[in-house]
Formats: sequence, C-alpha cells, structure tokens
Amino acid sequence: MVVIKSKAELDLMRIAGSIVKEVLEKLEEFIKPGLTTLDIDKFAENIISSRDALPSFKGYRGYPSAICASINEVVVHGIPSDRKIVEGDIISVDVGAYKNGFHGDAARTYAVGKISKEAEDLMRVTKESFFKGIEKAVDGGRLTDISHAVQVHCESHGYGVVRDFFGHGIGREMHEEPAIPNYGRPNRGLRLRAGMVLAVEPMVTAGHYSVRTLKDGWTAVTEDGSLAAHYENTVAITPSGPEILTM
Repeated sequence: MVVIKSKAELDLMRIAGSIVKEVLEKLEEFIKPGLTTLDIDKFAENIISSRDALPSFKGYRGYPSAICASINEVVVHGIPSDRKIVEGDIISVDVGAYKNGFHGDAARTYAVGKISKEAEDLMRVTKESFFKGIEKAVDGGRLTDISHAVQVHCESHGYGVVRDFFGHGIGREMHEEPAIPNYGRPNRGLRLRAGMVLAVEPMVTAGHYSVRTLKDGWTAVTEDGSLAAHYENTVAITPSGPEILTM
C-alpha cells in the first residue's frame, strides 16, 4: 500500500485522476444509441494517449482493452466488442490512466437515450451510496465504516450490494491493499490515515447481489439478470477530509 507522503506525490496522483475525469466527462456527450462498445473504448483510449498517459487496464492480467464497458445486467469487467448499445440501455464504463508513476481509476454508469425509472433510480442510489461511503473516509476512521455506509444506503432502497468485487487501494499500482468491500459491520478493519488513497466503488444490483463470471473469464453478470450500476472514484484521505481526485 502506497501512502502519499508529500504534496508533490499527491499532485502527480491528481494529474492521473484528472485524465480519468476528462474521459468520463467527455463520455457524457459521446455515448448515444448505435455506438459499439469498441467505439467507446477507442474514444477513451485516444483521450488517454493524447495526455501522454497509458490506459491502466490494457494488458493487466491479460485484459485486452483500455476500458471496461458493462451493459445492463453486466456488473463489471465487460470487454468492449462490436455489440451496439441501444435506446434504454445503461452502460457502466470503468477507466484507468497511468502517468508519472501513478494511477487514477473511476467508473460511471451512463443512460443510453431515454431509460426506465427503474434504471434511473438504481443509478441515482448507487452514486449516492458512494458519497455516503466517503463521508467515512477520514483520518482516524475505520475501513469498514465506508463499507457499512454504502451497504445501508443501498439496502434501504431495496437493492443488492455485490459481494464478489471490492474497491481497493491505489497509487503506484492500480490495485493495492486494502480491499474495500461495499458491505460489512462498521468499526472494523484497517485504521484510516491521511495519505492513503482509495478507489471506492459501489457495485449495486436491482435484484439479488449474486453474480457469475462468463466463460471469457472477465465479464461478471447478475445471477438473476437484474440491472447493475457502478460508481467509482479515486479518493485521497487528507487531514481536512476526503479529496476526490477523479471529479
């Protein structure tokens, strides 16, 4: 686990985070019915490359693409393909960028055209749960305070909180300790300290939280076929509170 020990290091992480932020913001306008997820992948990678950065995901444990593109019932790790997105879909896009020795990582779920109220509500609560969680990302707090806050908010709205995939520490490596579940009892686990940088990422389902991984070894879908949403940011714990580096 990397602990940021200087303003210079934090500034480098801010740069990596700003590239991820740029990609996610530009996708808001870019995503529309009729695009393939490969189109989205190429668009994102071009932005990352134009900033003299590398896509963190490409080549990671053999992953073939610059982003993860997860449609509807796909929770995470959807591999871009020639599949087209259509009106009414929701698509979660996870982006990582590596520059100056540090990574940034964040995800958003986007509406494709006009979507159902069910999908809108799921996306809204998933985003809200992230902010509930990082209220607890403070110097002296405990890791599972974040987890518990996410779980309580999502389950209070009747949603499932995925157990199979966690958030993580981030810095010189994309995935570092600690693992950050989105569920659990409060006041347990690691004592949080200023200088830690965490990727907090609620993954939430409209139905049961059970998921399964497809034969490609990456794509994780809801077991019951229900919709899923994903919201993530890279967050630095500072003496004055959490700083989101990818917003």
